[in-house]
Amino acid sequence: RTAKHLPPWRPDLVLAVGKAAAPMLQAALDRYGEVPYHLTLPKGQKAPGLKAVFARHPVPDEESARAAEEVLGLLQGLSPRARVLALVSGGGSALWCAPLEEKRALTEALLKSGASIHEMNAVRKHLSRIKGGRALLATRAKVHVLLLSDVPGDDPSVIASGPFHPDPTTYAEALA
Repeated sequence: RTAKHLPPWRPDLVLAVGKAAAPMLQAALDRYGEVPYHLTLPKGQKAPGLKAVFARHPVPDEESARAAEEVLGLLQGLSPRARVLALVSGGGSALWCAPLEEKRALTEALLKSGASIHEMNAVRKHLSRIKGGRALLATRAKVHVLLLSDVPGDDPSVIASGPFHPDPTTYAEALA
């Protein structure tokens, strides 16, 4: 289904993150052919024929931090004329994590507390260098985002903690 939603232009970079990122990326590669990409998947998933970073989910690990830093570096290095296709699905919040140590302990505590995904994301986004629209702020390139939601309401700022969508929550809400 992803293929029919892909833009008609060939991207200079494809970023794919989340539990459904491998088939989304494969649809893009089938359409555009060889194109530079970065794929981040949960550990244990298969990605036949694709190079990927495998990170822990739902609690981030060192690979989550490495993937986030790689993505931020790729985005920062692009010109304003470059075009990025971002393929984002659920699980991306744990898979792209910068900084790591604070988030790992915080995510574990929030999971144990019974916090909702909205509450968890509100807190995590305010501590992040990549979530809450900060991935978009890291680049001058044009970014086209396709989202596959696993959250009620399908809010783009919540899916994978919205790396390419501004965060509507406030610091006061995150603190609460």
